[in-house]
Amino acid sequence: MEVTINNQNYLLNEACSIEQMLAVVISTETNGLAIAVNQTIIPKADWATHLLNPADQVILIKATQGG
Repeated sequence: MEVTINNQNYLLNEACSIEQMLAVVISTETNGLAIAVNQTIIPKADWATHLLNPADQVILIKATQGG
């Protein structure tokens, strides 16, 4: 299935959870990461069970320090 992650298209396995998607898309830690699917924030506690659907729009937001 194809989903859009931060404005880039990715092909993922069917029935892919957010947690599985992260293992494919990023190789860094998920600390400080927020995820929205179709403009709805998904709590980190739900990442393992929230399944993505074809054509979902996913936004990954990484918190950074600075001023």
